[in-house]
Order: sequence, then structure tokens, then C-alpha cells
Amino acid sequence: MSEKAIARVYLLREYLALTKPGIVTLVLITTLGGMYLGSKGSLNPSLVFWTLLGTGLAAAGSAVLNMVIDRDIDKLMNRTASRPIPKGMIDPAKALIFGIILQALAYIILITFVGWLPTLLVTVASFSYVVLYSLMLKRKNPIATEIGGISGALPPVVGYVASSGQIDINAWALFLLMYMWQPPHFWVLALKYRDDYRRAGIPTLPVARGVFITKVKTLIYTVSLFPISFIPYFTGLVGDLYLFTAIVLNLLYIGLTLKFVFSKKEEDMRLFFFSILYLSILFGMMIFDMVR
Repeated sequence: MSEKAIARVYLLREYLALTKPGIVTLVLITTLGGMYLGSKGSLNPSLVFWTLLGTGLAAAGSAVLNMVIDRDIDKLMNRTASRPIPKGMIDPAKALIFGIILQALAYIILITFVGWLPTLLVTVASFSYVVLYSLMLKRKNPIATEIGGISGALPPVVGYVASSGQIDINAWALFLLMYMWQPPHFWVLALKYRDDYRRAGIPTLPVARGVFITKVKTLIYTVSLFPISFIPYFTGLVGDLYLFTAIVLNLLYIGLTLKFVFSKKEEDMRLFFFSILYLSILFGMMIFDMVR
């Protein structure tokens, strides 16, 4: 392979890194899960393809635009300094055009092959992440975490609505579950990287309000997941096995969070990883024990 060909491959890898493929993968998984629940297990392959393609492109485009906006602070943080723009591999103007193209393609695909309501939800997700979170609030107020959670909570709703054609109580339950799960999940990570955020001037909750307040809010959000996780059971979407699993998971999550709150430790990555396990098992059981 020639040097030019190798250079093109590396450049393509950098552009791929701009899209945050790990996050896009999670978006696609939760969207597909929502589609399965919304269709009662009777997925339409064509609809699945177009919904995942459009939603994935929108998520990728939002990630690129986020990196363009954050390019100055990313180079100040150890966790983000190696991203393509701060390390000088991709010009910000080109990245901006790339992000806009991805977004435009997403909306064209969604409105053409999926429908206006899922398209509207994807638009709200992108707007809340790129404009409200990244552009307006991230550098000014710790509430940015809660506002940014809107975008992460919408993918399963997009999938559910694409399959069912409506926003019902189960769609709201999926949204609330994802929305209330995200802040405590992020705050535990923010505690670990609070020096990074402080150096970049980002007022995350640990930076703006301190460790104790962050722990308390983490507990409040974690406890709120308990009743929210039961909604799919009471609406008849899932069965008894899901209910039992939800009770056990919530008790474990609250117990681990209480232990962290009353400990002298200022960070606990075990709680961070358990939060991922919590959501994965809960959604997996929701799909496994869905009432058809």
C-alpha cells in the first residue's frame, strides 16, 4: 500500500472517530430495543433498516458537531485531548461540513422512509444535544447534564414510535427510565474526572457544587428509577419475571449508591459500571419478558 493510501486510511479513521462510534452503537441498540417493544416482537426488516440508518446518522452528525463546538476545551482535558480536532488531524471547518451532511442525510432518510413523528423526535434529540447542551449550557451551568439527558433518552422512544406509530405511556416510560438513569451514571464518572473538568472550566456538578451534593443528587436520581422502572409492568407491556428483576436491580443499585454516599470515597467506578449493568439487564429483561 502506498503512503498516500495509508494516509487516506488514517484520515478515514479520524473522521470515524469524530462520530463517536461507541455512543452511536449504544443509540442503535436502544433504538432497536424500542422498535422491538413497539412492534410487539413483529419487526419489519425494511423499517428497522431505515430507522437505524437515519437515527445512526443523526447521532453521528450530532457527535461531530459536538466535537467542533468543544474543540477548544477538549485539548485542555486529558480524557479528550487525543480527539481528531484538538490533535490537529482534522480541520474544524471540514468537520463542521461533515456533521451537517450527516444530519441532513439522516432527516432525508427518516422523513422519506420512517415518518414525521420519529423524525421530529430525532430532531429534538439532536437539538437538545448540540444546541442546548453543547452550545448553550455545558460551559455555564451544571444543569447541562440533565438537559443533555434528553438526547440520550429519546433513541428507544424513536424506535418504539417508529414501530407503533404513537407516543403512549410505554413510550413515556422508556423515556423517563433512560432520562433518570443518565445523570447519576454521568456524575459518578464526572467525580473521577473533576480535575479535568475544572481545568477546562466546565462546571459539572462535582466542580460547581462539590462531592457531597453530587453524591446526594446521584442518590435522588437513583431512587427515582425504582417506581419508573415498574411502569411497563403496570401497563401490561412486560410480565412478572421483569418485575422481579426490576425489584432486585433497583434494590442493589440503591444499596450501592447509599454505600457510596456515606463513604469517605470521592469516586466509585464500581457504581459507574453497575449502572451500565443495571440498564443492560433491565432492557434485556424487558424484551425477553414482553407480553405479546
